[in-house]
Amino acid sequence: MVKLIDAYPEDAQANAWDADRGPAPGAYARSMNGYQLPIAMEVRRGRYLAGNERPRALTANRPTEWKIPLRDRDHVFLKGHRLMVQVQSTWFPLIDRNPQKFVRSIYQATAGDFMKATQRVYSTPALPSHILLPVVP
Repeated sequence: MVKLIDAYPEDAQANAWDADRGPAPGAYARSMNGYQLPIAMEVRRGRYLAGNERPRALTANRPTEWKIPLRDRDHVFLKGHRLMVQVQSTWFPLIDRNPQKFVRSIYQATAGDFMKATQRVYSTPALPSHILLPVVP
């Protein structure tokens, strides 16, 4: 699961409140300051990285190239905003639970098949993680 997010700056919106009394209760929460706007969210199941015909297990602790097309988006990242990427191994309850263990069918997974997993994103010269985004002037 990969999410591409537009992260608003903490001072994205000027807050209109009385300097002597401070903000009204909930004023900051109603602002866009620090807001994280999801731009693209996609799922790419590891069991089908080699092809959709025959599911295969991933090898633990071995870097694997994982291409996830985020499809076309038409979004402008404003000055001061940050690009955030989140990588996670499940999107439950929107998508079925991921047992984190290779099973023939995730729909027949038992309680013992569900385990803790750690996801790693590499960023070295030999293993460069990257995002390709078109830029329009």
